[in-house]
Amino acid sequence: MCGVFGIWGHSEAANIAYLGLHALQHRGQESAGIASTDGERLYAHRVMGLVQAGFQQEDLRQLRGEAAIGHVRYSTAGSSHLRNAQPLAVDYAHGSIALAHNGNLTNHEALRTELEAKGSIFQSGTDTETIVHCFARSHESTAEDRLVDALRKVEGAYSLVALTEKKLIAVRDPVGNRPLVLGTLTKGDRTMTVIASEPTSFDLIGAELVRDVAPGEMIVVDSAGIRSSFPFEARPRAMCLFEYVYFARPDAMVDGISVYNVRKALGRKLAQEHPIADGEEEAIVVPVPDSGVPSAIGYAEASGVPFQVGLIRSHYVGRTFIEPQETIRDFGVRLKLHPNRAALEGRRVVVVDDSIVRGTTSRKIVKMIREAGAREVHFRVASPPTKWPCFYGIATPTRQELIANTHNESALADYLAADSVGYLSLPSLVDAVRGEERNEQARRGGPTSDVPETASLRGFCHACFSGEYPIPIPRAAGDRHGLLKTIA
Repeated sequence: MCGVFGIWGHSEAANIAYLGLHALQHRGQESAGIASTDGERLYAHRVMGLVQAGFQQEDLRQLRGEAAIGHVRYSTAGSSHLRNAQPLAVDYAHGSIALAHNGNLTNHEALRTELEAKGSIFQSGTDTETIVHCFARSHESTAEDRLVDALRKVEGAYSLVALTEKKLIAVRDPVGNRPLVLGTLTKGDRTMTVIASEPTSFDLIGAELVRDVAPGEMIVVDSAGIRSSFPFEARPRAMCLFEYVYFARPDAMVDGISVYNVRKALGRKLAQEHPIADGEEEAIVVPVPDSGVPSAIGYAEASGVPFQVGLIRSHYVGRTFIEPQETIRDFGVRLKLHPNRAALEGRRVVVVDDSIVRGTTSRKIVKMIREAGAREVHFRVASPPTKWPCFYGIATPTRQELIANTHNESALADYLAADSVGYLSLPSLVDAVRGEERNEQARRGGPTSDVPETASLRGFCHACFSGEYPIPIPRAAGDRHGLLKTIA
């Protein structure tokens, strides 16, 4: 998962991109980069680590011009190395282009092999570079047509921004797997265009959300203005459900739906499906901060069990799920969280988290809570069991490493040393998102007839929960992970 940002028409474009990336930092902490244009040439600066630490004022002064794009990354294809940081910026026969991409291409290995056989030389390990090579080899005349030509050769998930000397281009893949939003920033009598993975970055810079970029849509911004087109064959929408569960910031709107409200609804449904046992007078609901907080609030509201801050989070470490090294991930649990004995001692504790992947972090959390004096620990998960790897931009491990694939709820409770474990069902997850979609449309006074009343899985990617992949997976990758469904 990564974050992308673009700005057109601002005298301090690089500074605005820096701020936009800062608001998207939760989407990637390994590297950051900004590319800009002054109308004649591109400038780029990429660093490892966080945006704030990697960019100094002098770096931003070197990024000239009134248009810029930016990227924050955690690795899903390609190792954690500066050569894989984005935006990728290259010169080709007809000019220069910089590209920043969120998502994963499922056919990049085959495409890279084909391109290398034709003489292409790759400088990075990212799948994004295959788009750049296809762009450079295209015979189309305009930058946007070259990009369309390149993207017609790839499969997978992508929300991307591209910058040439004279154009800003944004594209969302035909199934809309990854979020992308369009906004405007007004300064005096000037109105500037902004693009981002989430509208949370708009709030920081004072921009207004206009709308989501539609699946399969291309937006081009240049001196002639802004224009939209749909150059790709239409396909069934498949928005990633895990954005609502974990990745998006809780104050974000993803495809017009409040992430915060969805997560509270997940907690309410979780309380209905997995209430705690009798003897609730000493029970408390404790979130795993920060991503488990809204669902824990919903669980507490629906169950009538008091919400308590039982785990104190350090705000000086990153999100452990997206750290690239196993040693950092395991050590990071105690570095990040500390039990609040005053809240936990002698209590029956309902721990609410957004998801369980490997289970190692959850096991350490249960141990910490017990050591702080809890009488019982009941673990509740505000999403279905994660049983299948993601090939579209989330670095979930192999299927064999996913604990829900090898442990049912009873076995998982034994592994975690918890008194019980309960997952949210997939229909309830979808129903929570659908319900908030209907609520949001009602708040805006718009029609709701196009929003299904039932928990239909149509319109969402739930492959990590169900194993049903909306974009075909190459057979070699499927064989490595023991997949049986939707293999090309």
